[in-house]
Amino acid sequence: AIRMTTAYRGGHVVIRFALGGCTNRPFFRIVAAHSKRARDGKYLEQLGCLDPLPNAHGEKVVGLNLERLRHWLGCGAQLSRPAEKLLGLAGFLPLHPMTITNAERLRRRRQRAQESLVPPVEEAPCSPRVRSECPPCI
Repeated sequence: AIRMTTAYRGGHVVIRFALGGCTNRPFFRIVAAHSKRARDGKYLEQLGCLDPLPNAHGEKVVGLNLERLRHWLGCGAQLSRPAEKLLGLAGFLPLHPMTITNAERLRRRRQRAQESLVPPVEEAPCSPRVRSECPPCI
C-alpha cells in the first residue's frame, strides 16, 4: 500500500481512462495510474469500466467501484476531464458546468434542426371558378 501512495518520479496519481478493445470497438478501463505512465500502460488499480458503444438495448454500460474512487480521491488523486465528466453524469460528483451548457446547446440545435425539416404547410390559392365556394384568401 505504501508503494501506491508515494510519488513516482515527480508525478502524481491520476484517475483516467485506459483504452482497450479492438479496432472500431473501443472499451475503457477507469484506472488510478501515475501521471508519467502511458495512457494504456501499467496502472495502480482498476476502478471501473466503460463501454461507450450502445448495446442491444441502446445502453452505454458503466461500472464503477465508488468505494475505491473515494479512497483514491482521499489520497489526493486528480481526475482527468473525461473521468470527471463521467463521474458527474453518474451522480458521484456535481455536474461540471460545461456539461450542462453543452447539453442545452445540443437540445436547442436538435430542436432547430427538427423545425427546419418540417416545412410550414401553405394552402394553395383558390381557383377563380370556385372562388364563391371557398373562404376568402388572405
